[in-house]
Amino acid sequence: MHKYTGLIDKLIIFTCCLVVYLYQTDLEIYAATVLISFISGCLLSYFDDYRVKTFITVGFSLLAFIFPEFMVFLPLIAFDMIFHNLQAFNLLALIPLVGFFSNENLMLPLIVLIMVILSIILRYHVETGRRMDTRHKELIDTAREMSIQLSKQNRDLLEKQDNELNLATMNERNRIAREIHDNVGHLLSSAILQSGALKTINRDVKLNDNLQALHETLAKAMNSIRNSVHELYDESVDLEAKVSELIKNFTFCEIDFSYNISGNPDKKLKYAFISILKEALTNIINHSDATKAIVAFNEHPALYQLIIRDNGNVKSFNTGDGMGISNMIDRVRSLNGNINIKTTNGFEIFISIPKEV
Repeated sequence: MHKYTGLIDKLIIFTCCLVVYLYQTDLEIYAATVLISFISGCLLSYFDDYRVKTFITVGFSLLAFIFPEFMVFLPLIAFDMIFHNLQAFNLLALIPLVGFFSNENLMLPLIVLIMVILSIILRYHVETGRRMDTRHKELIDTAREMSIQLSKQNRDLLEKQDNELNLATMNERNRIAREIHDNVGHLLSSAILQSGALKTINRDVKLNDNLQALHETLAKAMNSIRNSVHELYDESVDLEAKVSELIKNFTFCEIDFSYNISGNPDKKLKYAFISILKEALTNIINHSDATKAIVAFNEHPALYQLIIRDNGNVKSFNTGDGMGISNMIDRVRSLNGNINIKTTNGFEIFISIPKEV
């Protein structure tokens, strides 16, 4: 509960009690009574600990029981009697008021009792407003959190749609490449063979140049088709799909895989990363006792990264041993990249390749 909840309401209650105290005729008026009552009300508003509140309430009740003039300020104390632990115990503060009802003049105790009831009702409304305000803030926080989650879901949905569109485009390119290779390529190959056969059996010298030109034209067309098919196929290679397939088929040990590359990298880099990963997984199987490996593909504004790490023991290592590591180094250097190999706490390959290759 906030320390200053209902502070203005308590000042109003104190003012009313002070007016009643100054204009009543049954009790003596002392400045110390007003000061002690005011301080007690302030302390009840300042402290949150229910034990301190209970101590102040009981202490003021004893003062009111011994010195009747404190009874007029019981509404100020009643404002803090509820909505905290052991609140029923604080009803002891009403004992002095009950005692005054045995006197002949009931007007003053009755006025004080009505003020106590009004004070409790006022505090109830203050507490209800505080709870509604807290609930309102919680709803705002929940709405803000839901808005953030919704925005993230929208971004994820757009990213998923982009990935699906990219995959569909790659599959379509792959299909076109296969159809060109299977249909047009075969027809051109047949035409080249037929033109070659015609050149062989031709006996008319006048037709040699024409047949040679036809043969060369068909050969150029075949080379052009072949290059186009290769480019379409290279563009249709999905690096993430290929890498995911390699890791899925790897059963030697557990692999923690992460792929953080957007878009479609250059075909040289895709083939290099695929070949390096194949070689690294083969080395884990043949030369490691690892129980877990990490494979991470990362993209940064200026470069791509490939990190392959396992927790196996490395007895001895030399970059000149075997063809696998040498091939990795040659591939990375051909793309103007850097490769670092560490053998502490397992075997780690850290590769970075600039985007402009």
